[in-house]
Amino acid sequence: MSQQGERPADGDWWNRLYDASVPDTGPAPAAGDTLDDRFDSAADALSDTDAIAGTDTDTRTYADAGTYAEAVADSVPDAAGTRPEDMAPERPRPQRPAAGAPWAPAAAYAPSDARPLPGVAAEPPPPSPPPARRPADPPRPPDPRRPTPVTSAPRESATPAAPAPPAPAAPYVPPVPPRPVTHVGNGLPTYDPEPAALPAAHADGMDEIVADTVLDGARYGAYTLRAMSVRGDSARYRGEPRRDALLTARFGEGADALVLVAVASGARATGGAHRAAADVARWIGDAVGRGHGSLSADIRAGRRGELKSGLRRLTGRGFGKLRARAAELGLPPGQYTADLRCLLLSADPGCRTRVFFGVGDGGLFRLRDGAWQDLEPPLADPAASTGAPVVGFGSPPPETAEGDRLTMDLAITKPPSPYTPYSPTPYPSSPRAASRSAASPQAASPHGEAPHGEAPQPPPPAEPFRFRASVARPGDTLLLCSAGLAEPLRGEPALARELADRWGRGGPPGMAEFLADTGLRVKGYADDRTAAGVWEA
Repeated sequence: MSQQGERPADGDWWNRLYDASVPDTGPAPAAGDTLDDRFDSAADALSDTDAIAGTDTDTRTYADAGTYAEAVADSVPDAAGTRPEDMAPERPRPQRPAAGAPWAPAAAYAPSDARPLPGVAAEPPPPSPPPARRPADPPRPPDPRRPTPVTSAPRESATPAAPAPPAPAAPYVPPVPPRPVTHVGNGLPTYDPEPAALPAAHADGMDEIVADTVLDGARYGAYTLRAMSVRGDSARYRGEPRRDALLTARFGEGADALVLVAVASGARATGGAHRAAADVARWIGDAVGRGHGSLSADIRAGRRGELKSGLRRLTGRGFGKLRARAAELGLPPGQYTADLRCLLLSADPGCRTRVFFGVGDGGLFRLRDGAWQDLEPPLADPAASTGAPVVGFGSPPPETAEGDRLTMDLAITKPPSPYTPYSPTPYPSSPRAASRSAASPQAASPHGEAPHGEAPQPPPPAEPFRFRASVARPGDTLLLCSAGLAEPLRGEPALARELADRWGRGGPPGMAEFLADTGLRVKGYADDRTAAGVWEA
């Protein structure tokens, strides 16, 4: 029917056009060239185009389009993640004929799901061969039309990066210092180095308590002074007081000042030895202090004769007081006496004269150029004084020059010998001489009277007075000490070497170091030690 509602003359044209029995128009259809075949061919072409459109056709070069489509299908998995070779086989695709070759239609394709046409018996499809796995694709050649991407290094920031924190350093382990030498000689000392017992004290004698250790020091002019006094190992173990006494004092001011160092040691195995040593040191200090002006002038001027005679008188007066004190206590002189060593030092930087004087045992040493020198003034041996009499010494000649023999003693008083200055009191005796005479009954009385009305015996022989004045050199070390240190210095060479090594390098030691140096212990020597060292700049 037309738009005007007219019915065509022939109204059965639609049925005739689409009747199944009516053949298609056009040339005679060839085998496999049907409408369905062409529809399938067009659909396959569109599907191949869609699959190939997602790939880069410029990256590979193939001989024909079919090979290119197969390579793309093999390399690109589908949406489900499977590859084409893992899927069911597909129908063969038509190959494009080479240029100039006659075209031939492709073989008829029998789809697996095709329904048989009416009146045509369905034939089973031929078995398809198993798909062959293709070899690995060759590497893609670079595309000359596209620039090769250049991998650039990471761009550095404008601001410099913060430096990495340093690795934690290993903790510093200080080197282990060598163990200090505390004793020398063969074998360990008998007693413990530390005090074990304190001396006994009395309520009415609190001013007589003596400390275990005394340490002092100073620096004047061109020298440095170190002084110490320590209780011996034996006294520390037995709880006895220190028998040594140390006195350091300065008299005067400026360059006229005079420094006195006094070292006194009480007699061994006596009850009041520490009191006797303290008394004689205090009395000699009092005497030097009263005459320090003249003594300082004599030292700076180098008057050796005046110094020796004056110091001898001062020493005699001090020991005279000591004997008087023994008589007051009802003790023999041998039980209340002491050895005395003194050193006088001028504070004038231009004066390097060092004066030593004393009575009794002890030591005076000098360290020069790394070697020790014993400066103890030598004493004449009485047994060595032999030979003919000499005027002023020994016995008078048996006859005069004229041949007259002297047979009468007219009791004419002789003047004192110039070699022995006159003293109104007997010359002081040392603890060693007094201890030898204390065993005799004549020495039991402080007045020297013998018992049972016997004639009084003469006093014990006096210890000689010791004096020495020497000029120090830069770098010298002068050591004044009591017998407790002088004996091991003379008897143990290892102690002398150790002190020379310690004091021969550098400047003077500190006060604590000086105490440790002089306290080096030696087996067999456990008495009190008192010493004073002078280091010359």
